[in-house]
Amino acid sequence: MKTRVNILSLCLCFVGMLFCENALAIEVKRLEPTCWWVGMKNRELQLMVYGPNIAASRASINYQGVTLKNEVRVENPNYLFLYLDIAPETSPGTMDIVFTEGKKTLKYKYELKARNTKPGAQGFSTEDVLYLITPDRFANGDPSNDTAEGATVTRERPSGRHGGDIKGVTDHLDYLSDLGVTTIWLNPVQKNSANSYHGYAISDFYDVDPRFGTMEEYIDMIDKIHDRGMKVVMDMILNHCGGGHWWMQDLPTGDWLNFNNQFVPTSHLKWTVVDPHAAPSERKLFSDGWFTRGMPDLNQRNPLLSKYLIQSTIWWIEYARIDGIRQDTHPYMEPEFSSRWCKELTEEYPDFNIAGETWYPSGSGFLAWWQRNSRLNADNPNLKTVMDFNFAFLSQTAFEEPNAPEDVNPTGLFNIYVSLASDFLYEDMDNVLMFLDNHDMGRFSEVEDVGLNKYKQGIGFLLTTRGIPQIYYGTELLFKGKKKEGDGVIRKEMPGGWPGDERSVFTKQGRTDEENEAYDYMSRLLHWRKTSEAVKHGKLIQYAPVHNHGDCYVYARIKGDETVLVVMGGSDKDVEINMSRYTDVTNGFTKGVDVITGKELDITGTMKVPARGTYILELKK
Repeated sequence: MKTRVNILSLCLCFVGMLFCENALAIEVKRLEPTCWWVGMKNRELQLMVYGPNIAASRASINYQGVTLKNEVRVENPNYLFLYLDIAPETSPGTMDIVFTEGKKTLKYKYELKARNTKPGAQGFSTEDVLYLITPDRFANGDPSNDTAEGATVTRERPSGRHGGDIKGVTDHLDYLSDLGVTTIWLNPVQKNSANSYHGYAISDFYDVDPRFGTMEEYIDMIDKIHDRGMKVVMDMILNHCGGGHWWMQDLPTGDWLNFNNQFVPTSHLKWTVVDPHAAPSERKLFSDGWFTRGMPDLNQRNPLLSKYLIQSTIWWIEYARIDGIRQDTHPYMEPEFSSRWCKELTEEYPDFNIAGETWYPSGSGFLAWWQRNSRLNADNPNLKTVMDFNFAFLSQTAFEEPNAPEDVNPTGLFNIYVSLASDFLYEDMDNVLMFLDNHDMGRFSEVEDVGLNKYKQGIGFLLTTRGIPQIYYGTELLFKGKKKEGDGVIRKEMPGGWPGDERSVFTKQGRTDEENEAYDYMSRLLHWRKTSEAVKHGKLIQYAPVHNHGDCYVYARIKGDETVLVVMGGSDKDVEINMSRYTDVTNGFTKGVDVITGKELDITGTMKVPARGTYILELKK
């Protein structure tokens, strides 16, 4: 009996020793970036290593061309930051990162890839028209991922997940190419918490949200878009992460988040960044305050975090081959960081373009302050493209209300004229993103539009003015919704994108007559725009819409021998205008061919302009 007890004790002791040895083994739970590339212009690579007490280990690398320069330990022993130098001649392959602590050793396989040669990083410009999609509301191509990781789909709730996904977008690329847009911009597809549908609370900077699909499906979508000669813009958020981010349970440092990792709400007073008179405390509260309690503000002054965020962006460009970025809440970021981020991305990818969300609803000066090489900003922001929220808010009423004369507060089309007259503030007026609405605003067609006059003027102006146009999904179908009704209303589903829908707006047969009229008008302009060098690259000359010229807004786009004349009626009644006023741009031409109807108009005498009518004319001799 005693012998049996001793044997049992020895067995239990041996099992316990094995358990302790395994419990004390070196473990790497995360290592980011998940892979990297040889031949990058910036040779330095930072690796964030996360695992239980990983800082107690020492790292070593024996791979030709790769030098481990530094190991950085922080107050949290579960993190270790490695800095590598990757020489230009380094060959792609899998290298061992060896972690050693006493007698314990772990070999971690890390892949260095050859540079990605697939199309990508092409940027976007006045050649392009961006089409913005909220993936959750566009089409549900794969219902099997709707409830991934505990998510629930509640289509009856405007603020709930509806099940749209990446495959839903891929399945309807014919619709988008037939419409005539050149570039697809999706609201964020990176991983979020289970029931967050909008994508702006990222919980993993290196993964796709499983409710939207897989990384493979995302790459497949991008490849198919590129195969069609189109481009992809990725929506990114670097100002904050989501409260469900994996590191929130075990932050690396006491200053990883602003205000020492404690929730302090931002003031949202974005003017304080630009204001030369702003109190320092006001500026700090805006930039360091958290967007919401569920969106912790990242401290981009922390050098470890700033490097991490820059590398994560480069990783997506190289891995997924996106062509551009729309940066969310751009002014909320630390200005020195955002400038460095823009600079390092364009140094690595010279053709790349970034549009920063510069949400200033009044005045072009605030927008111009953020643009690269701005004369208004002593510190170069390095942001190539700003977003013209000033125009977006003006457009809500400008194409339907009466014009006011220039000696009072401008209204109607005169507001648009004044907005463009402020272009002297921009360092680069072509790199301004123009839009009528987006996922955070009331729909452009928020009320009934008899005869589609407002719609046609808005779309006509958007696609013929200077800058880079952006269209919000459903605008081509007269989607309606007011901001006060809630975000879910202005981000509604595309009928036909879900199994069992009664009709499909993705087909001509499934659309109403009015929807087809709107779709066809936009599509005709989009396809024509691709052929018009004057609209894409020409000089803009405009005339003020004044009462003694019928309140008509007239402007021209001119490139070489090509002139496009746009005439918009600013009155609710038919008017006749004397074309002699416009000889700066019409001299030498006798007629204009309307690009929508093909109708030929005489431009040498007077021209009848229908109430709120729009002519887009290619001038002929």
